[in-house]
Amino acid sequence: MCGRFALTATPEEVRRLFAFLDLPNFPPRDDIRPTEPIGVVAIREGARRFLLVRWGFVPSWVKDPREFSLLINARAETAAEKPSFRGAMRHGRCLVPANGFYEWRSEGAGPKRPFFVAPTDGHLVAFAGLTETWAGADGSEVDTAAILTVPANEVVAPIHDRMPAVIPPEHFADWLDTAHVDAKAAAKLLVPAPPDLFTATPLPTSAERRASPRPKPAPRSPIPRPAAARKPGDGQMDLF
Repeated sequence: MCGRFALTATPEEVRRLFAFLDLPNFPPRDDIRPTEPIGVVAIREGARRFLLVRWGFVPSWVKDPREFSLLINARAETAAEKPSFRGAMRHGRCLVPANGFYEWRSEGAGPKRPFFVAPTDGHLVAFAGLTETWAGADGSEVDTAAILTVPANEVVAPIHDRMPAVIPPEHFADWLDTAHVDAKAAAKLLVPAPPDLFTATPLPTSAERRASPRPKPAPRSPIPRPAAARKPGDGQMDLF
C-alpha cells in the first residue's frame, strides 16, 4: 500500500533523472496525501512530459466520481485484468517521482507507529503509476492517477504486506512506451524492490508527539533584524 509519500527534490533534480522536456516549478512536499495534486511523468505527443494530476484514479466510464470509491493504489498482480485499470495498463502508464513513502505498523493497543521508507542512498525513485482522464457531461476533464503496489520486500514486510512498485531507470522507457510494450510485458516490470534499495526509519507516534515538550521560544534580540524573506507558496499546489 502507499497512502502518503514525499517529493522533496528540486524540479531540476527530477528532470535530470526522468529526462522530460519541460521544467515545471513545484514546491517540495514531505507529506503528499490522496486527492492532492501529484507530479507524474508520461508520454505526451511522443515525448516525456511532467504533468500534474489528481491522486485518486477515476476510470473514464464512471458517471459520477462522487459515487465512486477513491482508488489511490492498484494491485500489480491484477491491474491488467481489472475493469478499472485495464485500459490504463494499456495506454496510461506513468512514473511517479518520489523521495520516499510512509507506512504504519500496529504496536499492541497503542497508536500505530509510522515509518518513513526512503532510498538508502538518499536519491529519487520512480513509482509505477497509471493515469486516466475523466470527462464530465459538462465537458470538464480531470487527469487522475493511482500508484501500483506489489508484495513487500524484506525491509517493508515487517511494517506492511504491500509496497509501491519501483521502476528502475533502465526500464523507464519500456514502462512508458505504451505504443510498443503491451500491458502483459509491462506487468513483468512490477516486482518488489531489492532489499538494499530502501531503509525504513521509525517516526514518533501521535501520542509521543503530543507528549513531547514544546521548545521554549528563543529570547527576543534587542537588535532589530531585517524581515526574513517569505517562502514562495505554502507547500502545496493547486490543481482544481
